[in-house]
Amino acid sequence: MSRDSVRYGRVPKRSRERNDDGRVTQAEADQSAKEFENKQLAMYDIILTISQAHHANCAYTEEKTRSLVRKPAIFSLDEFQPTTTGADENGQITADSLQHQKIVMWQHFAVLVTPTIQRVVEFAKRVPGFLDLTQDDQLILIKLGFFEIWLVHIARMINTLDNSVTFNEGSYVTRQQMELMFDHEFVSSLFNFVANFNNLQLNDTEIGLFSAVILLTSERMGIYDNKTIAQQQEKLMEALKLQTGRNHPSEPHLFPSLMMKIPELHSLGGKHMEHLQWFRGNWTRLKLPPLFAEIFDIPKYDEDLVQ
Repeated sequence: MSRDSVRYGRVPKRSRERNDDGRVTQAEADQSAKEFENKQLAMYDIILTISQAHHANCAYTEEKTRSLVRKPAIFSLDEFQPTTTGADENGQITADSLQHQKIVMWQHFAVLVTPTIQRVVEFAKRVPGFLDLTQDDQLILIKLGFFEIWLVHIARMINTLDNSVTFNEGSYVTRQQMELMFDHEFVSSLFNFVANFNNLQLNDTEIGLFSAVILLTSERMGIYDNKTIAQQQEKLMEALKLQTGRNHPSEPHLFPSLMMKIPELHSLGGKHMEHLQWFRGNWTRLKLPPLFAEIFDIPKYDEDLVQ
């Protein structure tokens, strides 16, 4: 994609200042056309920048996942076997054993998710306006937006027919395993969101733009410069609307449908944060990649102290 390939439409009809006899002067018409063209160029600059950033830093683009070979994720199943301490006198798995399974599963899940964290950070750095924010605001936007962006990126790898989630190197986890880590209700909401999101059939550039819109959410808790972030998000939304309009001219409902996904996505992010509280409360039992622990504010436990 390049700006040179863009074909501009006519200047939209709108009220203009007129001369004494009611006619628009040529100078005014030229100025209006120039302003419109400059605005279009600015929008296409944003689209091009975001598209390049997304393709460079997302491991789940169509090209990168086209020939992926899937294989079940290995979760050290020996650690899941009921022991004398993990089962009651009737051989039933106890709550403590289930908690152990949950922790082990989530630790492996964390390893699979972690490579995406640095990619999202690099993507964020290239989103127009992001590096102009305070470092505190940048950190908050990435930490509180990461799960939602990760979900948007991996959405095409979540299969609601065979109930699996496939990661960028081909390992997949099942819906049942996801429910063990979280709960049935949360995973059901996640799969429902993904099914509807995938039905919109966005291309990679549109997914990148939508990810940038999610990143620059001014309502995140603790944000300082809400106004600037909201203004930058508005520009990104305008660019996304322009891009979806060009790519899906027969689907005028697409952009409004996409905007309606934002509250649902934020809700999933909020529910994920609630689940994180349980893991934070059990941090002494966890052995996580440092970057994963940092992005989700989970205390680090020294390696030689992990039980």
